[in-house]
Amino acid sequence: MNKQDLVSKVASSADISKSKAAQAVDAVIDAIKASLKKGDDVRLVGFGTFSVAKRAATTGRNPRTGEPIKIPASKQPKFKAGKELKEAVNKK
Repeated sequence: MNKQDLVSKVASSADISKSKAAQAVDAVIDAIKASLKKGDDVRLVGFGTFSVAKRAATTGRNPRTGEPIKIPASKQPKFKAGKELKEAVNKK
């Protein structure tokens, strides 16, 4: 499922226009991005938790030349599925 498929599902499920559904989906995504950018977690009960993990700087190797390269520290978004989501996915 891509973003347009999600917008269509939201529109039909909520009985609203696709443009309103697209605005709603974009608003949710933007709110999650903004919270993560500030360093806050986003907990959606029953769905899961979005968080930010810090990765330390490391030294890697260029696979072609074998010479060492520095990989800078960074922040990585993480998602941990909630119990209800895990159960829904594993339901037969």
